[in-house]
Amino acid sequence: MRYMLLTHYAENEGDSLDEQTIADAMAAMAAYAATLQAAGVLVAAEVLQPSESSTTVSVVDGVLRIQDGPFADTKEQLGGVFIVEVPDLDAALGWAGQAPPVQWGTVEIRPVATHTVEGVWTA
Repeated sequence: MRYMLLTHYAENEGDSLDEQTIADAMAAMAAYAATLQAAGVLVAAEVLQPSESSTTVSVVDGVLRIQDGPFADTKEQLGGVFIVEVPDLDAALGWAGQAPPVQWGTVEIRPVATHTVEGVWTA
């Protein structure tokens, strides 16, 4: 079964993290991705740019609205995702518990209902 591990952490204010902290976090995430890959469970992983770089699209009163930045005013941001193929939720929980972001934020686990393989939708 496919699960998406969504990593959330506090919004940062510009230069609030020093270079060593950022380097350590990047190394931890790279090691985690390598561990998932070596175990044969990693389907994909993406790290997102800061939420301030997002664009939100919605329809209001039948009119398409494009807004710079995130729509929701939150103190946390979605930092990235890992998609894993594992037998069950317990296995996904095990991998999520090893994700570095549990040290500084949260990891949300969500089953994937459908996905594409080479452009074909599957369940």
